[in-house]
Amino acid sequence: MDIDGILLVDKPAGITSHDVVYRIRRTFKIEKVGHGGTLDPNATGLLILLLGKGTKLSDQLMGSDKRYRGTLRLGRTTSSQDCDGETLEEKPFDHITQEQVVAEMRKLEGDIYQTPPMVSAIKINGVPLYKLARKGEEVERKPRLVHIYRYALTEWASPLVTFEVDCTKGTYVRTLAHDVGQSLGCGASLDALRRLKSGSYDVQQAKPLADLMVLSPDVFRTCVIDLRTLLTAG
Repeated sequence: MDIDGILLVDKPAGITSHDVVYRIRRTFKIEKVGHGGTLDPNATGLLILLLGKGTKLSDQLMGSDKRYRGTLRLGRTTSSQDCDGETLEEKPFDHITQEQVVAEMRKLEGDIYQTPPMVSAIKINGVPLYKLARKGEEVERKPRLVHIYRYALTEWASPLVTFEVDCTKGTYVRTLAHDVGQSLGCGASLDALRRLKSGSYDVQQAKPLADLMVLSPDVFRTCVIDLRTLLTAG
């Protein structure tokens, strides 16, 4: 299929962003397909696919600010800072109050330096960190400057804490969850994550991957925001 533009996908949990790219490319026979910002396998929500000449917009879309909704679990520290990792430590959390969590979240708003987790796709000497982590290796990572516009608690059901965060590109939300736990002294890990917005695009505009996969080529084409529309809007 000869088509240029972007496609807004509501990614399900359990597959990689690359899996989504591969399925769309294979099903609709599109030669060039990329994405505008990775979501971890267990994360859901807005994944922007770049089709054909739309791949030239990669830097622009990946550089956009993001909004996420997540759930952190108090009392558990893991090797990956989320629920996929091995449990490193478990500590009591019953004494932690909602007000304490809110206070620690607010401390992380603004400009902060984040050290990327070992279980990440960042490359050191051409090797992704997660591959080194699988071998039990840990290497020095350079802290990155990111900006947290808002880090807000939205639901309290201890040990589960639901929150929303608005942030710049490259922010590791699981590290934000981990850091709150470290500051509180009980540890914390990210249990769930959903991307709500990327730049001006909202997950409510996206279609679930399963729904897209059963469309005819003609109907699929109507779901794509074409390049001319994007360039005019820009």
